[in-house]
Amino acid sequence: MKKETGFHSKNKHKLGYDLHDLCKASPELLPFVFINTYNNKTIDFTNPKAVKALNTALLIKHYNITFWEFLDTNLCPPIPGRVDYIHHISDLLDNSGIRSNVRVLDIGTGATCIYPILGNAEYNWTFVATDIDKESLKIAQKNIDKNQLQDDITLRHQKNKLQIFKNVLKTDDMFSVSMCNPPFYKSEAEALEATTKKLQGLKIAGKAIRNFAGTKNELWYNGGEKSFIHNYLYESSLFKKQCVWYTTLVSKKELVKSMYMSLNKLGVTDIKTIHMSQGNKISRIVAWTFQ
Repeated sequence: MKKETGFHSKNKHKLGYDLHDLCKASPELLPFVFINTYNNKTIDFTNPKAVKALNTALLIKHYNITFWEFLDTNLCPPIPGRVDYIHHISDLLDNSGIRSNVRVLDIGTGATCIYPILGNAEYNWTFVATDIDKESLKIAQKNIDKNQLQDDITLRHQKNKLQIFKNVLKTDDMFSVSMCNPPFYKSEAEALEATTKKLQGLKIAGKAIRNFAGTKNELWYNGGEKSFIHNYLYESSLFKKQCVWYTTLVSKKELVKSMYMSLNKLGVTDIKTIHMSQGNKISRIVAWTFQ
């Protein structure tokens, strides 16, 4: 597949995948590869195990990650989209004159610890990564240890699921940027409904399963994306001097206007919306600073 997909110019996957090379790097992917009706090699993207094998192969082939394991119930992040966030954040920091000793706070890192792994591999950034799920943090720590990233990635447990920065930020913490991929749904029912619609759009019947999997902490939050993000905005105003840039992915474009209104009331000095186009998916990063 040699087609421009709208990814960042530095994204290794902007022209698609070479499944032959990926299978050489990770033979576990081979059983999931087949020839479709267009005579192209592909995988079944509705199969969570195939999706997991593909993304594992991408990490092995392109990011020097030799171990990446987590429960099948955990969300499997699509590597091309996740690393795109990393590259756009690099541009944001570079344009702000922040080009060395970058320290990143990752909110809700999950069992895969994917943003710290990619950020360290691509730019040698160091990370503090938080999560509310102790089991996810145990799995993430194993991935960190197996790849010898203990000096670059530190995990912290957020004990209160209603808080973002409180009780995990230390008084002497200083970060270049924070990152966050918030839960999008209000409930499990809403998440399943979205999956059903997606599969119907793909003309796949009878499969009420998420191809990237995902647990309740990863996918839904009381009040949904809007509630989580506005909590994030408010708490960032309580730690104005401890992070240069605060950022988050925003799935629903209609949320951006209310975010700008809230952030201006909270006293930010600058706000940016960074648009991302990944194939047919349109998303955005909203970034703000109090400095």
